[in-house]
Amino acid sequence: MFTIIKREINSFFSSTVGYLVIAVFLVINGLFLWVFSGNYNVLDSGFADLSPYFQLAPWVLLFLIPAVCMRAFSDEIKMGTLELLLTKPLHLKEIVLGKYFGAVILIVIALIPTGLYVLTISELGLPRGNWDLGSTLGSYIGLLFLVLAYTSIGVFASTLSQNQIVAFIIAVFLCFVLYYGFEAFASSSFTISQLGMKAHFDSVARGVLDTRDLVYFAVLSILFIGLTVFKLEKKSPALSKKRTTHYLQFAVGLILLIGLGNYIYKRFDLTQDKRFTLSEETKNIIASIDSPIIVDVFLKGDFPPEFKRLQGETEQLLAEFSAYNSNIKFDFINPTEEGNDAFLAQFEKFGLTPAQVSVTEKGKQSTELVYPWALAHHDGRSVKIALLKNQLGASSEERVNSSLQNLQYAFADGFKKLANEKSKKIAVLKGNGEYDDRYIADFFATLREYYFIAPFTLDSVASNPEKTLKALHSFDLIVAAQPTEAFSDAEKYVLDQYIMKGGKSLWLMDATQMQTDSATGKTFAFGKDLNLGDFFFKYGIRINPNLVKDVYSAPIVLASGDEREAQYNRYPWFFNPLSSSANNHPIVTNIEAVKFSYASGIDTLPNNIQKTVLLSTSPISKSVGLPFPIDFDMEIPKNLQVVNEGPAPGDFSAGEIPLAVLLEGNFTSVYKNRVKPISLENTKNVDEGVASKMVVISDGDVIKNQMQGNRPLELGFDKMTNQFYGNKEFLLNTVNYLLDDSGLINIRTRQIAVPFLDPQKTVAQRTKWQMLNILLPLGLLAIFGLVFTSYRKRKYTR
Repeated sequence: MFTIIKREINSFFSSTVGYLVIAVFLVINGLFLWVFSGNYNVLDSGFADLSPYFQLAPWVLLFLIPAVCMRAFSDEIKMGTLELLLTKPLHLKEIVLGKYFGAVILIVIALIPTGLYVLTISELGLPRGNWDLGSTLGSYIGLLFLVLAYTSIGVFASTLSQNQIVAFIIAVFLCFVLYYGFEAFASSSFTISQLGMKAHFDSVARGVLDTRDLVYFAVLSILFIGLTVFKLEKKSPALSKKRTTHYLQFAVGLILLIGLGNYIYKRFDLTQDKRFTLSEETKNIIASIDSPIIVDVFLKGDFPPEFKRLQGETEQLLAEFSAYNSNIKFDFINPTEEGNDAFLAQFEKFGLTPAQVSVTEKGKQSTELVYPWALAHHDGRSVKIALLKNQLGASSEERVNSSLQNLQYAFADGFKKLANEKSKKIAVLKGNGEYDDRYIADFFATLREYYFIAPFTLDSVASNPEKTLKALHSFDLIVAAQPTEAFSDAEKYVLDQYIMKGGKSLWLMDATQMQTDSATGKTFAFGKDLNLGDFFFKYGIRINPNLVKDVYSAPIVLASGDEREAQYNRYPWFFNPLSSSANNHPIVTNIEAVKFSYASGIDTLPNNIQKTVLLSTSPISKSVGLPFPIDFDMEIPKNLQVVNEGPAPGDFSAGEIPLAVLLEGNFTSVYKNRVKPISLENTKNVDEGVASKMVVISDGDVIKNQMQGNRPLELGFDKMTNQFYGNKEFLLNTVNYLLDDSGLINIRTRQIAVPFLDPQKTVAQRTKWQMLNILLPLGLLAIFGLVFTSYRKRKYTR
């Protein structure tokens, strides 16, 4: 067999045709990947990976490998040397395997110069050397298995005709049908397409080695090698009964190998961030799906590179879901195609707004509409899934990168809404001047998809405290959204006993109130006493009666000029802190900055309760005492001066001031060793509580949504600046964490490292790397040819 391999390699490189075939392969790769604009251009993609190469390579190899294999047996048959080969002390299988592995080695030699592509993305990475070794290695392994399959088809095709051109055409046709033919007729990625090579190659090429994919390529290669042997044996005397038995055994063996490979399998995620490994929380969610979920994804079409990346990652993630639970089906739809008007109607029904992206091509800039949404359908219900995250001041590339981090969470969240039954209950406190329903409508409408929501008033404490406390214990969480009226001692006692018995609570409190002086017309901020000072003090925090000013803040929009000619301008407003935490707590990981308005600082006090500062101001902040005049004419010029010139020495030097704090542990009753304000005859007083949690936020406006007429807008959206903030995401995470529903939060904390190209180096060194990636591989091939020719001359002239 090794003699045949050596003979094939010598024969191939003894003619200029061999070098020409490899040179054409390298030039085509170089032009498409580094010069021609389009989806395959690595430099235009902006990402430091070789996914465009592994998308292109199967199509180029589809022609290269048949060209290498077309003469394997067709020449032998045409020249009558096959019979001569059969007279040698070699078994027919050895001859076939010799020619097969000889061709495989030739193709591998052709692939070796593409290692220069890896060096290129490493040099151009941001920072230098930032690329995913595991993913690239897995992709090359996938390419090797594809080469094995293509080569077996090419060798088999060469037995079907003594004409090399006919053998080449047959091989190209068979490779095309088996690679893409099933994909073309498939309605989704996990039906008919699984019979074709493309689905299996795409799975391995992303950096995931699944033994089922490898077994598929191995079986396909063995099958065509077996067919080659069978075809050649037919040219010898009639098959014996013994041979027929051997072929039956061969067929049964392949079937058993396929069955065993699909029954016993392993997956190895080689990517550096394990992006294709589903978290345990995600597995638990999708494992509970016992009837089909249909997912329509509206990311199909000709997109800019970053959205192509989002499309690919979405498809791969859904493939992972479908592989884990076959009840998950998905399809990619282009909503702008003719005949898809029904989907556009669904967009209006579900509020699926398109994203407008800028596309620069050949120096010209244009805008396109992209619909980065999915709709999941299950048992007559549908939920929308946002694939693109809103991000403050971010480019479309940065938004897509952030969205990739959020992708698994987005789908797991949608599936949970559809498949899981609600069980936990949330009480929204009323009766102490809390926000009207319309101002908290958006947040609780979203919560209602996960939990039961009901209003709860403490008015009945005065007449029947025991009944009130018993009713309160039926809820898993209470939410106090911006109370403005003081709590009575009896109400505090009922709330305290609720917490002692493990009740969770979310407090959104303002320690200030605005009042206008009727004499001067000026607005002042005064302290507000809700009679909860001792309540929170006992638990380990204090909301200070002050106002926080932060240079890192959301702008305010003010009108100037007459009504008809009014102009709206943005100004820095330091009373609107934007808080984004640097810690890695699940509640605040991967969320946008949360907007506060006239917030107060929180002090943490020493006791046995664990305290975690979730959100705080930036280091460039300060607090002002109350009462404090709120004068726009004075504050705006000062703020502009600070923004333009920087703060004065010693000013805004308070550091990070806590604005939201998580408390966890066994709380001690506020009324321990104190006279109880009311008597609970049939309920035992608890002084030392069981484990519980609460979150205290020093601004009720965090939960307030703006209004558009009578319609509540989405929480976190500022209609005056057209910006989205992370308020909704933060509060949803908070509620999920307080209710121990931490699975979704843990999914959100997963980090996906997306390697980018350095844009400045890419532009400055573009021509250099284009020339290197086209000319250097050809130079290496020329050097190899000279060495090989020199070696042959020296060998045969001795």
